[in-house]
Amino acid sequence: MTVMDYLRLVLPETLDAPCSIHHRLVDTRRAYDDQRQQYRSREILIQLADLSEADEIKVLGVTDVDLFIPVLTFVFGEAQLGGRAAVVSVHRLRQEFYGLPPDEKLFLERCEKEALHELGHTFGLVHCRRVECVMHFSNSIAEVDLKSSTFCPSCARRLP
Repeated sequence: MTVMDYLRLVLPETLDAPCSIHHRLVDTRRAYDDQRQQYRSREILIQLADLSEADEIKVLGVTDVDLFIPVLTFVFGEAQLGGRAAVVSVHRLRQEFYGLPPDEKLFLERCEKEALHELGHTFGLVHCRRVECVMHFSNSIAEVDLKSSTFCPSCARRLP
């Protein structure tokens, strides 16, 4: 199962909103930073927002390039707080990135968590102190694995 097919199935269960897949091309070359050999997530977000259709509530881009923001070594994703667009990178969510054997189930769970996390930001949610909440900030893959794929009661109440 592809990441996109998996997310299309699981995201509506948590967000109580329909989810569809649209193949839109973002020019990641515009986001590439030669010095860091990574991609600026903000540039990709801008392109996603520009490509979104008027009837789309939120837009989630999924990429396999390694994302960063200037103040961090890397990010699993980024979103417009209270906006429409979010992006998630699967680059560091695979076991293979860490020299480990593939684990498709774990990989898809990580993708779900990070997609929900970034979409949570688009609904205005900020980082949560509760380690188990999907809105908890993850600075490492171990922290992604620690949190659940659900919103804590406090964060869930703030979702529309």
